[in-house]
Amino acid sequence: MKSSIAIQNLKCGGCAATIVDRLSKIEKVDDVQVNEEESTVTFVHEGEEEKAEAIQKLKDLGYPPVDSENNFVAKAKSFVSCASGRISKK
Repeated sequence: MKSSIAIQNLKCGGCAATIVDRLSKIEKVDDVQVNEEESTVTFVHEGEEEKAEAIQKLKDLGYPPVDSENNFVAKAKSFVSCASGRISKK
């Protein structure tokens, strides 16, 4: 299956790098791609369980889907995830 999820708080390539790295570590989730201009994450997964796990991981990183709450904590997490991604890209 292939899913595309519109997310919040995506700011740059650092955010994208973190998202690709972390979602790629989920078993049975492959081909993770981030479209920075559209704030979407697309990935291939085996079933609904893996999709739900990927969505939860996005929330944990501070990039909740557009239909989810985007509170201060989520925004703060996204800044940390972004910084982590920027460091790992160097």
